[in-house]
Amino acid sequence: MVAVSGGPDSVCLLYILSGLRKELDIKLYVAHLNHQLRGAESDADADYVAGLSRRLGIPATIESRDVRSYQTRHRLSLEEAAREVRYNFLAGVATEVGAERVAVGHTADDHVETILMHLIRGSGTRGMRGLLPVSHWTSSAGGLTIIRPLLELSREDTTSYCRRHHIKPRTDTSNLSPEPFRNRIRHYLLPELRKYNPQIDEALLRLARTAADDFDFIETEARRLLGTVARTEGNSVVIDKKSFLALPPALKRHLLRTSIELLLGNLKDIEAAHVEDIIEALDKPSGKAIGLPYGLNFTIEYDRYVLAPDSVSPCPLPALESQFDLKIPGKTSAPGWSIEASIMPLSAAKVKAGETDDFAACFDFDRTGNELSVRCRLPGDRFQPLGMKKPKKLTEFMIDARIPRAWRRRIPIACSAGQILWVVGWRIDERFKVTEKTGKVLGLKFKRS
Repeated sequence: MVAVSGGPDSVCLLYILSGLRKELDIKLYVAHLNHQLRGAESDADADYVAGLSRRLGIPATIESRDVRSYQTRHRLSLEEAAREVRYNFLAGVATEVGAERVAVGHTADDHVETILMHLIRGSGTRGMRGLLPVSHWTSSAGGLTIIRPLLELSREDTTSYCRRHHIKPRTDTSNLSPEPFRNRIRHYLLPELRKYNPQIDEALLRLARTAADDFDFIETEARRLLGTVARTEGNSVVIDKKSFLALPPALKRHLLRTSIELLLGNLKDIEAAHVEDIIEALDKPSGKAIGLPYGLNFTIEYDRYVLAPDSVSPCPLPALESQFDLKIPGKTSAPGWSIEASIMPLSAAKVKAGETDDFAACFDFDRTGNELSVRCRLPGDRFQPLGMKKPKKLTEFMIDARIPRAWRRRIPIACSAGQILWVVGWRIDERFKVTEKTGKVLGLKFKRS
């Protein structure tokens, strides 16, 4: 199946494949989607592709989709919405007609633009590969194998081909708009980069080839670790902590992505920043968790890490059924917890500042007082996270901190006179922090009992 927009690239692709039908022993089918974004111009594109298919004697499916409505429902950028709608359409048609491959007209120019897009968005090695000759798309409409036969050719090549063969493709005027991210790269960033390096396109393509080679090698090594360092258990992936920590950083990152992909089916919306958040949390104590897109959680346990959906993600924190007061100083026993409170001079607190236990913290005792309590979160809770200048809703903080939804009512909230001073295990309140002016320091340490 050939995805044909009506522009020079896809029309060139269709004509080349049409001429090679006997040599390649293939049957062709045309698919065109009217995105309903350019009014009469979009309708004219659809008519053009229909006429082209008839002239070449190739059957076609030409349909329309309301991309803007899809964009609104799914809260995506227009570019993302158009891409999802288009590939869902192609997957559906390919399944319906029994097409084994879907050929698209991406060229080397698209390849270069994609590399830059990924670079700007902070992609890792996977994104630096840019567009691949063969890739796979998974959606509710089915799986899709995409091939890009023109990836070695430039946009100028396809335009010249059409000119030589007296083919008059359509012109998409939206490609001239500065609004889409890709267009800004095409019309503004790339021309500027070429002033610094006239061979920037070739340099980026070399980068993509190197990244692809490196990625393939690391991918092979990471796959070997599945079943040993990492293994699937039902809807979860369990990672042996000791073995994982001994791996080189590149393998750690790749094994994490591979494990996430096993559970989600793809890596859509999983960014390099998500993986880095996990890497930074690896040495945190048992009980910490990182929330990922689509309700996936990375949980730190005593001797292992667990990747699992929210619905089955094990929460190591005990349930908080009621509020209880703390003994200051002294030890307090509560269901599932043992809390130790101590009062110390500032010099002793500075020594403790080097500790990395997330379930231990120090506070300015003159500000906290000695009447403290611990409870679960309540509707409307607010506090001022350390380092911030203004208070924030506790719910928003927990979302930003990627705390799994199922864990949020189990996290102990330490309070003084009704004011939150510590979201235990995550962040203290700025207003209770220890400063050089602090006289006495209150130390709190939570332990699982």
